[in-house]
Formats: sequence, structure tokens, C-alpha cells
Amino acid sequence: MIITLGEALVDMIEQSDGRFDACLGGSVCNFTQAIALQGLPTTYLNPLSADKFGDRFHALLLEKGVRLASQRRSSCPTSLAIVSLDHHGSPTYAFHRDCVADRDVSAAELIASWPDDGILLHTGGLALVPADLDKICAVMTAATRHGALISIDANLRPMAVPQRAGYIAGVLRALNLAHIVKVSDEDLEVLGLGAVSLQELADMLFGASSVQLIALTRGAQGATLMTRHAAVTLAAPIGLAVVDTVGAGDCFHAGLLAYLQRGGKLASPAWLEKLEPDFLTAALRHAIASASINITRAGCSPASWDEVVRVTG
Repeated sequence: MIITLGEALVDMIEQSDGRFDACLGGSVCNFTQAIALQGLPTTYLNPLSADKFGDRFHALLLEKGVRLASQRRSSCPTSLAIVSLDHHGSPTYAFHRDCVADRDVSAAELIASWPDDGILLHTGGLALVPADLDKICAVMTAATRHGALISIDANLRPMAVPQRAGYIAGVLRALNLAHIVKVSDEDLEVLGLGAVSLQELADMLFGASSVQLIALTRGAQGATLMTRHAAVTLAAPIGLAVVDTVGAGDCFHAGLLAYLQRGGKLASPAWLEKLEPDFLTAALRHAIASASINITRAGCSPASWDEVVRVTG
């Protein structure tokens, strides 16, 4: 069972005529439905709102086959993000995250709802803001005690916090607790690491941490997977009819973890440490295809495992 922890929020996406369409999103919720569609049993830990958007999230996640750990519906509203797209289709965000449903839960409640068959906890994005960091780290520590791997997609959102320095320090603290880390080139810019080489990035993120696998995405420039002993890089497909890039990173990471699990590599950190270049290449190809399919659709619309396999062969 894959366990997910983090935001479910509505992306109010700006259209060409100035209107805003409401799309169910949030990095962790996008990942949740994406990995469920890739065929992995998945549980979402956070409570959903009792409002209309919460009803829509409830229906969406159940439709995708996701189990909801909390049957309690919060009286707090659903999170909102106002999303504007530039001429490349890349999104910028303004967040409304005070007193919202997915944050209306304690560490003790989250830990108590941990399923006995949980093998991996995934979190990141807005879950890593300073106000929630201690709670998230407590859940990660408890999950590790249960024998689960920890996956984090940094997915930094500096516009969501008033003080960048404390936010960055907290994200780095969380990454040190993970076994699998995903960062984008945009994340590296926020972290002040935009100019570092792959080797320098590996040295910094591996270090004395528990990290065994790093995924670095560079948009149209492709992506890289690195372990402590190997690294592979693949280019992004050319000629795609890009609609927008909302949820691309979430679908990439879901595709990666789905391939790892189907290959029997999520049993322990030792399995990640021993990943061979050929397997890493195949996993990266599947992850890139998962993201590529998504960006040809409006909003976050993840591909199923079979759809991705048809693309990768």
C-alpha cells in the first residue's frame, strides 16, 4: 500500500478569455490519483472538507480506487490555488491555505490511521511549509519505524510562505529523512542550487542522509535518476502537443514509483541502493512517458499504467 500525505486543493486555472476554471489538484492529491491509476493500492491520509469541493475530491479519489484513511469530513474549507499560465503553459500560483481541511489534523491522528500494509509514505509540496513541518516529520519518523520507505517531492512553493529562509531549511530537513527524493530545476533555483553540477547535487543530497534515489526533472531538457552508485539521463520527447504542464511532476513521480514497485524495488532501502543502470533507464523512461501523456491534456489528467506501457513499448 502506498500512503500519501499532503494537500488536496482546487486549482483555479486562468483561461485565455480571463475566466478561471476550477480543477481538482494539489501536488500530493495529483500524485495520489496518478499512482492509483498506475495500479498500486493507495491510501490518502488527510481529511477532506465537508464543502462542495470536498465532495468532488471524495468522489474523484474513490473513482480512482484510492482508499481514504479518514472518514471524518472537516468543517474547514478546501484549499485554493489561483493558477496563471505563461505563454509556454507553465503555471504560477497564489495560495489560500489558512484554516483549510487537509491541514485540520494532528500528527497523532495521522499516525493512528497508518495502515498495517503501508510500504511507502509519499509527501511534499505544501505539506512542507514551516507551520506543518514538525507534524509531517513526526509522521515520516513513525512510518520509518513501521518499515516503510519515505518519498518526498520537494515541489517548492515559496509564494505560499512569508519567510523563504526558514522554509528552505525545513524542506532540507525533511529531505534528509527520505529514501527517494524528487527535485526539479525550478526547485534547485529556489534552493540556491541552480548552478550546481549533478555530482555536486548528489554529494549534497546523499551526504549522511537516508536518501538512496534522487530524481531530477528539467522540463523540456529531460530528467536524471541518481543512486549512490549510478546515474542515468534521458531526453524529453519532442513534438508533443503541450496543453499545459499542471501536474507533470506529480505524474512523473507516480510513474517512477509505480515502476519501482512493480519491479520489486520498494521492499527496503537496500533494494534502492542496488538499482542497476538498465533498470534505472527503464524506470526513467516510464516516468517521462507518464508526465508526457499528462501534459497533452488540460490540468492534471494522469495516465494509467497500460496507457504508459503503450507509449514506451
